[in-house]
Amino acid sequence: MKKEAMLYEKVGPMLNCHVCNRRCLISRGKRGFCNMRENIEDTLYSLNYAAASSIAVDPIEKKPLFHFYPGTSSFSLGTLGCNFRCRYCQNWSISQAELEDIPTRELPPEEAIKLTKEYNCFSISWTYNEPTMWFEYTYDSAILAQKADIKTVYVTNGYMSQEALELITPFLDAANVDLKGMSERFYKELCDARLQPVLDNIQTMYENGIHLEVTNLIIPGYNDSEDDLKVLVKFMAEEVGVEVPLHFSRFHPDYQLNQVQPTPIKTLEKARDMAREAGMRYVYIGNVPGHDGENTRCYECEELLIQRDGFKVVDKGLKKNKCPHCGAPIDIVD
Repeated sequence: MKKEAMLYEKVGPMLNCHVCNRRCLISRGKRGFCNMRENIEDTLYSLNYAAASSIAVDPIEKKPLFHFYPGTSSFSLGTLGCNFRCRYCQNWSISQAELEDIPTRELPPEEAIKLTKEYNCFSISWTYNEPTMWFEYTYDSAILAQKADIKTVYVTNGYMSQEALELITPFLDAANVDLKGMSERFYKELCDARLQPVLDNIQTMYENGIHLEVTNLIIPGYNDSEDDLKVLVKFMAEEVGVEVPLHFSRFHPDYQLNQVQPTPIKTLEKARDMAREAGMRYVYIGNVPGHDGENTRCYECEELLIQRDGFKVVDKGLKKNKCPHCGAPIDIVD
């Protein structure tokens, strides 16, 4: 289902898309980098409006969002396409696909909101691939969700344009941003993108009051050096906020990096220790089921506050978002 795109302008014989920081110039009859926007007779169309490739009811912890209504369910949707070309993408079968490659289900915004309610989900998440690839759809759906008192979530690479972020902000409750590395070289060589726009958008989301959590997938030999980790931790602690949950996730071989070994757990633990020493209050270890790094502990006294088993909340010991042991206020939306 196609729909006229938002955020574009005519520049000479071409159309300039403004939905993400690629800002593609698209000739008549051609598509942008993401393969989801096409110049059809001098009008830019979103080709995948309401075209869902993936639909699931997920625990909110799977996003991962550990401090946003813990233990609730989120109606989760993905489409096709991406504005990155990550060599290690675990969802490459949809992110690198074209509409002609994969069957999709047409799911208008009204139906998506209806299903969110029917499945007793507290929120709706756009995930699995980059949500700005169907920006018009997420925007229309988010407006309806807000009216229905349903929370909204982006799981994103953070590469949306300033204009797109400004438009969606009033209707976006939470986001997990995948901060893939801390060098322009990493972004260029592994993602075919740039770092700075992601850093800018993380700061903008934080300043605009969107509930923010950040994930860093640590890939051995690529972004796991002590210098890499120091720069990331410094950015989070000094330029974002010490109360923003930070997730260090274990890499598993996939796609074009299937020769790289999984991240050593010691590397993840080292990153966590560095972040906590820098003042970050909530630092998690992901993709290591059963590790204590999945749990939420008080940043003051180390009291166990939320115990998790994978994506499942086993026990919550919070009392009015305060540590029951020392009374420290805990930064959780609940």
